[in-house]
Amino acid sequence: MTGGGAGTGAGIAIAAAQRRLLLLSALRWLPVGVMLGVTVLLPLERGLTIAEIGSILAIQGFVALALELPTGALSDTLGRRPVLAASGVLAIVASTLFLLADTFWMFAVSLLLQGVFRVLDSGSLEAWFVDAVHEQRPGAEVAAPLGRAGTALGVAIAAGALCGGLLVAWHPVPAFSALVLPLLAAIALYAVYTLLVLVLVHDPRGVGAPRLRPAAIMIAAVRETPRTVVAGVRRMVRSRVLAGLVLVEVFWSIAMIGFETLTPLQLEGILGGEQAAAAVFGPASAAAWGLFALGSLLAGRLSGVIGVTWTAILSRVLNGAFVVLMGMSSGVVGLLIGYGLTYFAHGSAGPMHAALLHREADSSTRATILSLNSMVSGGAYSIGLLVLTAFAGATSAATATVAAGAFSIVGALCYLPALRQERRARPAMAP
Repeated sequence: MTGGGAGTGAGIAIAAAQRRLLLLSALRWLPVGVMLGVTVLLPLERGLTIAEIGSILAIQGFVALALELPTGALSDTLGRRPVLAASGVLAIVASTLFLLADTFWMFAVSLLLQGVFRVLDSGSLEAWFVDAVHEQRPGAEVAAPLGRAGTALGVAIAAGALCGGLLVAWHPVPAFSALVLPLLAAIALYAVYTLLVLVLVHDPRGVGAPRLRPAAIMIAAVRETPRTVVAGVRRMVRSRVLAGLVLVEVFWSIAMIGFETLTPLQLEGILGGEQAAAAVFGPASAAAWGLFALGSLLAGRLSGVIGVTWTAILSRVLNGAFVVLMGMSSGVVGLLIGYGLTYFAHGSAGPMHAALLHREADSSTRATILSLNSMVSGGAYSIGLLVLTAFAGATSAATATVAAGAFSIVGALCYLPALRQERRARPAMAP
């Protein structure tokens, strides 16, 4: 009876932790959806050039690239709750500064703070949940609840994007820009998220023991980061398959700039105003994220028929082709159709790429390989932003989008070593 009661108690605690994970995941990403498009269009409305917008967005990526591993060590040592709370406070400060910014340097500082907020936030909520589950049931499988958290993320971004577009269209105070209201809503949502983190997140026993001062922890983590990167690079150099997979991120990141950053600029050019573009971009983003989820679902089924690597290759080619289609579209309807199809292919490519990466990892190298993949992606994205936004300023957003899509298609070739390996493995797996 006692054992059954303990088991029931553990189940209740795990279920409660899962509900908190889903709620906090949704609240974390809802303001991101609300601000989709506004992040590009508000600086444009306040006088920044396309090249300057690319520069401030790149700042966030470079900050994340530099601090990703050290802040992970900080979360492991200090605990998830203080790091998540600090990230929430930074999100509020960064978004408020973005709302008030009217110069390049104010926007730049805002994006720098957003970069710090995102690296502090990265992985900490999921880590807290896994800690909480394993405190009740050591070694328990957590893939299913984490998958549900991913679904909550997608739904939250879609709902936020729809709400953001509706807020712009509503525009109840004509004295202020219509782009201000979504930012105010996002700041309020970040505040609610931060308060709920303080109420709902409690580190399990043994997590976050203050054995070292925070400054000493950060210094030790920074010193260890180059060794971690070198170890990952060495493994990548020895494996053509892994090198190809990581290199895919360079091309994929350029495509993402095409359909994430340049789309609002294209809409602004077609519709003739930032506020009109934001009103259209919100509902379009909501629909696109729904197609993203559908693409992820169908890719899993297709991979069972043609294989994981062929599904990844097909997804990459289609994603790049749809980005080219977006750039070639001269009207809103064609652009938005291409935008939705791009997210459909983007959603199908993600899980396939992750599955191929996990094939090349083991328990001792998994975090290093995933971090290396993420760092290459972030670095390529930031550099690409600088190049593509400058190119868009010199030509047009549509021309830069075509260039981004065409370049990204070449990345499908980087999957060939993985394809050859998959073909060799099939006879061994056959009964």
